[in-house]
Amino acid sequence: MVRRTKEEALETRSHILDTAEHVFSEKGVSRTSLGDIADAAGVTRGAIYWHFKNKADLYQAMVDRVVLPMEEMVRAAADESAEDPLMRVRAACIYVLKKTAEDQQVRRIFEVAFFKCEIDEEMRQVPGQQMECRMQCIGMFEKAFRNAIRRGQLPRSLDVRRAIIGLMAFVDGLLFSWLFKPDLFSLADEAEIFIDQFLAGLRTAPPVPRTLRVRTPRRAPASRRASAKAA
Repeated sequence: MVRRTKEEALETRSHILDTAEHVFSEKGVSRTSLGDIADAAGVTRGAIYWHFKNKADLYQAMVDRVVLPMEEMVRAAADESAEDPLMRVRAACIYVLKKTAEDQQVRRIFEVAFFKCEIDEEMRQVPGQQMECRMQCIGMFEKAFRNAIRRGQLPRSLDVRRAIIGLMAFVDGLLFSWLFKPDLFSLADEAEIFIDQFLAGLRTAPPVPRTLRVRTPRRAPASRRASAKAA
């Protein structure tokens, strides 16, 4: 009996999240209330509050359902015992791109996250959660990249931090561009080509330039300034 109750609770939670995806997609996050989701799901507001503290908590749980499996791919790339860490980085990035192109649920959630999630008072905790997630990914990619350098897959001259930020911005940009205009290119067909091109650029990274120092011209002696003025 207790086991059945737990199963029912999980089913209700999953049903609420499924419903939230569709309502957020149709109306946008800021225009959707928990009452709207409860009505669409055929449950009470109390049922929603049983599973989620507020709308931001529900939204994050919805995003986590598709993001956490992707984070597992990045975590596998960060394994310092991996003999081919760069291939694992490649696999993680391609997985994100292809999963978005081929899985309607992932696509819908990313569309909400990119285009339909306004940060208002009710959603104020979301940016902090997203940044925490991003920093964790940066940390895991850093382990993978440094492992790749140790194994000779990337040059020792590579600026790891900039390479990671560039990679994440590159993937974000591909997702944003494709979600905004899917007929611009085939994300599923070209995902491997895009990532391979980016990683190829890292393999031929030039030496990190030294910080350029702008020298302030020295003032001429007072006697010379006076002579120049007189002239």
